[in-house]
Amino acid sequence: MRATTRPRSGNLPFELTSFVGRRRELAEGKRALSAGRMLTLIGVGGVGKTRLALRIAAEAARDFQDGVWLIDLAPLGAGDLLAETVAAAVGSPHTDRTSLAEYLHDKKTLVVLDNCEHLLGQCATLAGDLLSLAPGLSILATSRQALHVAGEQLLHVAPFTVPEPAEASMEDVLHNEAVRLFEDRARSVVPEFTVNDANVLVVARLCRRLDGIPLAIELAAARILILSAEQILQRLDDRFRLLTTGPTTAAPRQKTLRALLDWSYELCSDEEQAMWGRLSVFCGGCDLEAVEQVCSEDGIARESVPDLLAQLVGKSIVLRRGQGTDIRFDMLDTLCQYGRERLVASGEDKALRLRHRDWCRGLAVRAEAEWFGDHQMDWLGRLAREQGNVRAALEFCLSEPGEAWGALEIAAAMWSHRLSWSSPSEGHHWLEQALARETDADAIRAKALWVDAWLVLLRGDPEAAEPLLEECRTLAARLGDEAQLAGAVHITGFAALLAADFARAYALLEEALDRRRALGNRGHEWVVLFQLAVTAVLMDDPRSAQLCAEVLEAARGANAEWSVSYGQWVTALERWRRGALREAVPLMRDAVRLKLRCNDHLGLAQCIEGLAWILADDKRDEQAAQMLGAAQVLWRSIGTSLSGLGHLAGAHDRCASALRQRLREERFQAAFDRGSALTLDQAAALALDESPARQAGPDVTSVLTRREREIAEYVAKGLSNKQIAETLVIAQRTAECHVENILRKLNFTSRSQIVKTWDARRPDQE
Repeated sequence: MRATTRPRSGNLPFELTSFVGRRRELAEGKRALSAGRMLTLIGVGGVGKTRLALRIAAEAARDFQDGVWLIDLAPLGAGDLLAETVAAAVGSPHTDRTSLAEYLHDKKTLVVLDNCEHLLGQCATLAGDLLSLAPGLSILATSRQALHVAGEQLLHVAPFTVPEPAEASMEDVLHNEAVRLFEDRARSVVPEFTVNDANVLVVARLCRRLDGIPLAIELAAARILILSAEQILQRLDDRFRLLTTGPTTAAPRQKTLRALLDWSYELCSDEEQAMWGRLSVFCGGCDLEAVEQVCSEDGIARESVPDLLAQLVGKSIVLRRGQGTDIRFDMLDTLCQYGRERLVASGEDKALRLRHRDWCRGLAVRAEAEWFGDHQMDWLGRLAREQGNVRAALEFCLSEPGEAWGALEIAAAMWSHRLSWSSPSEGHHWLEQALARETDADAIRAKALWVDAWLVLLRGDPEAAEPLLEECRTLAARLGDEAQLAGAVHITGFAALLAADFARAYALLEEALDRRRALGNRGHEWVVLFQLAVTAVLMDDPRSAQLCAEVLEAARGANAEWSVSYGQWVTALERWRRGALREAVPLMRDAVRLKLRCNDHLGLAQCIEGLAWILADDKRDEQAAQMLGAAQVLWRSIGTSLSGLGHLAGAHDRCASALRQRLREERFQAAFDRGSALTLDQAAALALDESPARQAGPDVTSVLTRREREIAEYVAKGLSNKQIAETLVIAQRTAECHVENILRKLNFTSRSQIVKTWDARRPDQE
């Protein structure tokens, strides 16, 4: 980009490196400065506040005929010399505040107060006095937190957007400002360096790991002189030792990443420093209740936690996300890693991790107790949000001697919320490791055994389930534990169902239902009832209609929407088996809609598979073949195959055979391949029989919903999916789905096409 020129008077330095990105912030900053007289840029250290302030000041210089003056306050150890420093910079012969204000009174001047955070009170007092007495004065400040001066406007300077993991297109990644910065600064040390097909994914991951913090990216880029991008990425676990090569002309705190964060740390009170370290045990953020439970005690009173959090948010150490009752607190990974080092140095690390483990354990136990009821969807959402915390707790339990029992208890309690795992394989991974480390023959182990057996069955591995169930039966019988005996019988019946041994499955599940009912757990009882209904449907048992009605009635009566979706699925299959295809299709589509809300990929695969069978019997052969292709991709994506789900494999094979016969092999394979090429959202749209995508034209917005048009606007402004989600207070996955739908409907292949289209639109097209 072009370098800026100096104002007619003032002391702004020339730009020595290119200015990358910040188009939106630059426009907002200039607009705010013209509308008011004081603007403060706030954000975490290293985010580029000073560089942005200098660019805003340079571009606004023509409005200040008496000059734009930069005052770097970092060297001032105390506020005693603040007025003198400002007076010297602007050329005032007088250093007291009143005389300084008189000197500035008739002048149209912009003063840039850079790095105010360590002199916050003094800067606020001086700025307030000068603004009230010098009407031609404007102030542009940079700080970790607001100065709280009357009339102060704030511009939050966030880290650069970073490439989303799903953005694999070279065009999209090269358009990203973090990647552009890395490439530009890397070229300054190795001129032939470029981001290309060979390193684009590595550079994208590197920028994500560095949180898009410009200073961190610049320090990493400097290492290109001796390391490849891949080698830099591999060494980021020790980033504070790696990123130590700032320019020799930079301020000391900007020469290394550690020095930058040391500066921020030293500006915090003792309690704030302790809280920073303690918050580092969380992974993926947390809510206030979690912080109060985990981070209080040992010098921090529970009642002081809200104020401490507010202070750290104000100092740009902690991020506040969400709105209303769904407010969460998080830290950038770089700040979190720094806090973790401080926590370890304090000797509190193990105690905090144990408290974090206990909080996760309590969360899992509550979720299991409350999952079948009004709050089922709430729990699905909450456990999805806490997935990072649960994983961190499990890793701690498995790495800390004597704590593996905690991993067993947490992972086993999550059986009712398998959507909390990325796939059944992940849940099995944790239980397998915990069972290997914790060998005590107790009820926790017995429960973990049948839960693990259930997960490996969902993976399509019945051989692995047999020894788990045998050990569970033996252990539960020896302990006299009726709950775990019921679990063993239940999952043994489920294994028979998957093996298509319907008669045996029905008998075992009937026994399990009696056992579960005797124990009085509605959730456990409903799962067995559902599987009993599936068995009855697939074996054409005349009791199937009544069982399906009971399944739906129980789920609806409990307001358990996820469970309702399974009730709709099995009821749709029951209608299909007795030839009521017109009733089966809407039931299955209703189930698909709920599966999408729950983000239940396994359930969605079952629905799309079942819908293919129904459509095939309704002679809608092309669509049915596409559905089979789409389902196959979903099965693979979750690490499951129909070969391990024998109860569904028979119907699948019969459906595919009939379609091949009617369509002939070439037409069948073509339709199947079209289905295999669909994204998850496209497959769901096909299952729901939504209108096909339309080509974008002059009336581009007409094919988009109001929400999609809103999100397209944010994409055009350069916001990432994560930033869009935070702005609109929606889940990041929801934002991703909307963007995918926009691309599909407009027949686009990259986000940059959205940017170009929206940039070219006239205001009257809005």
